[in-house]
Amino acid sequence: MQWTDRIRQTKIILVIAAIIIAITSLFVSHLLVKDLSNEERKKMEIWAQALHALNHADESTDLSLVLDVMQGNTTIPVIVMNEKGGIDDYRNIDDTLNLQSYAQRMFRSGDTIVVGSQIVCYDESILLKRLSQYPYWQLGIVMIFVVVAIFALLSSKKAEQNKVWVGLSKETAHQLGTPISSLMAWVEILKENHPDDDLIPEMDKDVKRLERIAERFSKIGSLPEPVPASMNEVIIHVVDYMRRRTSNKIEIKTILPDHDVIVNMNASLFEWVIENLCKNAVDAMEGSGTITLLLEEAYDQTFIEVTDTGKGIRKKDLYHVFTPGFTTKQRGWGLGLSLARRIVEEYHKGRIYVKSSEQGKGTTFRIELHK
Repeated sequence: MQWTDRIRQTKIILVIAAIIIAITSLFVSHLLVKDLSNEERKKMEIWAQALHALNHADESTDLSLVLDVMQGNTTIPVIVMNEKGGIDDYRNIDDTLNLQSYAQRMFRSGDTIVVGSQIVCYDESILLKRLSQYPYWQLGIVMIFVVVAIFALLSSKKAEQNKVWVGLSKETAHQLGTPISSLMAWVEILKENHPDDDLIPEMDKDVKRLERIAERFSKIGSLPEPVPASMNEVIIHVVDYMRRRTSNKIEIKTILPDHDVIVNMNASLFEWVIENLCKNAVDAMEGSGTITLLLEEAYDQTFIEVTDTGKGIRKKDLYHVFTPGFTTKQRGWGLGLSLARRIVEEYHKGRIYVKSSEQGKGTTFRIELHK
């Protein structure tokens, strides 16, 4: 939880920093653009006066300063229109084919200076336009940086969680190995000394199941090679196990095709996934209700649904049910559904999600696999 809180705090700090940078950048660039725009306005007023002086020059007029001002404008696009709307002169414009429409656009924008019978229309210089666009480019870069930083933090968090779960699983399998071996030996001794005892075979089944559980834990963190196996048999094994260990008030139904549905999978791990969903359903029903397991196939996909008639999942919890550590049980660890998702999505390249849930009526989990 401390790591999750730290990630959340870091994300908030990054977002706030991005907002501050964006606002500061927009404010500063707005001031710069405003100052440059005023400077360009003053330059065009001087240029317009020089134009007026040039048009009314006589033999005694010194044109050297006037020409220097006129030729000094090399960046600001300008069009000189007469009172009839015709174009008398233009400067710093590449597209000369659309001068008239460009001039009208300048005139409508209000960037004009009236000098005698002429109207000087001008546009922002390329430098000013680039400076106006700069904060938005900067904002985009900052947002990309924030997204990449948050993604890196989340990836780091996920990698650390994976290491914890893998280490915990392998250590659990290792710790279970010795007592299971001892129990297997004691069961064999009991079989020899009490061959007619009906309880010993049941004990043997439970010990073998413990061995299978330890094997499942040992496979977490590695990539077990999937092999073709019958999904029907996987579901039947889980149902047989659950029926022997649940109350008579809980009914378990299966809806299976008449033929075997063959899927590339690790049967041992997949049994654990369905068993985990069934156990969660039993807890949700609090002692009585119905669990329905549906298996069907369509084209190149296989679908498994586990439906219960329990208390359902609150809407605000639907997005967190697969999050490691999240649980609504008083004694739960919140790892079951997280590991189930890992097995389905990472090991079998499938998908598991909550198809539907309604409080007081039940929940349906759906697994989708490619055949």
